[in-house]
Amino acid sequence: MFTKSFATLLTLITAIFYLSTVTAFPAYGSLAGLSQGELDVILPTLSSTRPGNTPGPLKYNGTKLIYDKDHEWQPTKPGDIRGPCPGLNTLASHGYLPRNGVATPAQIINAVQECFNMENLTARFLTYAAFLVDGNLVTDLLSIGGKTKLTGPDSPGPATIGGLSTHAVFEGDSSMTRADDFFGDNSSFNQTLFNQFVDFSNRFGDGLYNLTVAAELRNQRIKESIATNPKFDFTSPRFFTAYAESVFPLNFFVDGRNPVRALSMENANLFFRDMRFPVDFHRAAAPIGGKGLRDVFAPYPIKPGKNINGINTYTPDPTSADFDNFCLLYTDFVTKTVGSLYPNPQGVLRTNLIINLRNFYSGIDADENCTEIFPYGKV
Repeated sequence: MFTKSFATLLTLITAIFYLSTVTAFPAYGSLAGLSQGELDVILPTLSSTRPGNTPGPLKYNGTKLIYDKDHEWQPTKPGDIRGPCPGLNTLASHGYLPRNGVATPAQIINAVQECFNMENLTARFLTYAAFLVDGNLVTDLLSIGGKTKLTGPDSPGPATIGGLSTHAVFEGDSSMTRADDFFGDNSSFNQTLFNQFVDFSNRFGDGLYNLTVAAELRNQRIKESIATNPKFDFTSPRFFTAYAESVFPLNFFVDGRNPVRALSMENANLFFRDMRFPVDFHRAAAPIGGKGLRDVFAPYPIKPGKNINGINTYTPDPTSADFDNFCLLYTDFVTKTVGSLYPNPQGVLRTNLIINLRNFYSGIDADENCTEIFPYGKV
């Protein structure tokens, strides 16, 4: 008994000493590199949050004023976090999300429904997909940009808990207004790419961003990445999120009182560059998700793939999910993407993984007939 207690005490002292070398406990260093015995002692002592209930649909889902006196735009302060998603950036700048850029999944789902009238299944699927790979599953917090101590102590690797700016887990190549990760900054607004967004809107949309422009620009950005990025990867899940990115400005950034789903360049500037709602902005008139996605894909169909040996070596990957096999997106995401980040979770981490995977699956339309899988068991 004495030996076991002494060993436990020694392990705890060692762990506390380790944490004090990164910053004073319970500040936010990584737990990667500790032995399983040390983790068994530390993990139960960390502040943890059990995931709450997943928000349901809006009770009132018509259009309404979003830019109101209770949600004035404020410029970012030192330490505030913004990232690759202009929609989430805007929500934080108006206080619909915490202005520091760190939020819970429930806060994000509530905000995108309230402000954009995002359909509930879409909100849940996207939020929990991002959270599972980029968020802190123990503290229930996600950075909408880069890695931050504000999300809490890192759980054991290989997950980095790096926020939405983390490349190749949710964020990906060929963005409309952000550079590919290979070129350095995949998170900040890129004026050169936005100038191309405006140019294509002028050439193909008479000054408005519409579905025709979306298809042309998506094709152009894919071609550019193939020709310039030797590490270009357009497999699942990026294959899906790239086309979603193309239609989201039409579905969520256009005033709900406007019967024409087309985005003006003035308002595009506000959302993409300034991270703010247009004055008197009203959300979409009815819940909406990925409407128009296949319309963007159809004119220039391409198989998921990647550059395999430098630029201009794009090769289809037959193992990647595509629009004809949505359920493969789900199973690959759970078993390969999430599984590679959390190969052997224990304790509260495992419990919260199971709950959040259940929440993720709940965002899939029943008509897809995807079979739920349980790689970490059930609770």
